[in-house]
Amino acid sequence: MLVRGAVLTVVLLGLVAFSVLLAKVTLTPSPASEDLVTANLRPGHSLRQYAEDYTFLAACKQAGGNLLLGVPFGLLLPFFVPRRLRMIRTTLLTAVAMAVVELIQGALVEGRAFDVDDVILNTAGALLGYFVLGRRISHRYYTYTDASGAPGPSAEKPEAEPKRAPGPAARAKAARAKAAPTKAARAKAARTKAAATKTGQRDRPKPAASAPAKKRGARTGRTDGAASGGRRATGSGAVRSLLDRLRGR
Repeated sequence: MLVRGAVLTVVLLGLVAFSVLLAKVTLTPSPASEDLVTANLRPGHSLRQYAEDYTFLAACKQAGGNLLLGVPFGLLLPFFVPRRLRMIRTTLLTAVAMAVVELIQGALVEGRAFDVDDVILNTAGALLGYFVLGRRISHRYYTYTDASGAPGPSAEKPEAEPKRAPGPAARAKAARAKAAPTKAARAKAARTKAAATKTGQRDRPKPAASAPAKKRGARTGRTDGAASGGRRATGSGAVRSLLDRLRGR
C-alpha cells in the first residue's frame, strides 16, 4: 500500500512539473513572431514547410521539440488511466490536452497560433514514450499491485457478458428434450392401463345364471327326459308285437 502511494505521488509530481514546463514553453508570448506565424488547419502543411523552407537543424529542432513535448504523456498517463484500452485512452487524452493548449495559444498568446501539425507531433511523441518505456513501467506497477492484493486506482472490473437468447435450433432441441419424457410417460401409462384391464377381465367371476334361466334349463331337462323315455317305450312295444306275430304262426 505504501509503495503504491509513493509511486502515484512521484508520478503526480512529475505530471505537475511537466505541465508547468509545457505552459512555459507553449504559452510564453513571442512578439517577434507575431507577423510570421499563421494558423494551420491542414494536416501536413507545416511539416512540408519544415522540409522545404527550413534548414535540417531548424526542422529537427521544430519537429523534435514537439515530439519531446508529448513523450511525458506516454510515460505518466498510463498510471492514471484504466488498463483496458490503455494505449487508446492515453493517445486520446494527449490529443485533447494538446489541442486545448494550441487553442489557447491561438486565442490568447501573442505571437502564437494554432497548428494542427503540432497536435499530431505531440500525440506521436506520447505514443513513442508509451511504447518505449511507459508500457513496461505501468505493466510492472499493475503486476505488483495485483500481487500484493491492492488493485490500482484505475483498475476496472470485467463487464459481464450479456446473456444471448437461444437460437431456433437450440429452442427446438430443448422442446424435443422436454417432450420426450412426456411421450414416454404417456406410453408407459397406456401399457400399464391395458395390462390392468386384461388382469381385471381374467380375475372377474362369471355371473350366476338367473332364476328364469334355471327354470328354462329344468324344463328343458324334463322335456328331454320324457322324450327319451317315450322313445324307449316305443322301441320295447315294437319288439313285443314282433314276438307275438311269430308265436301265432
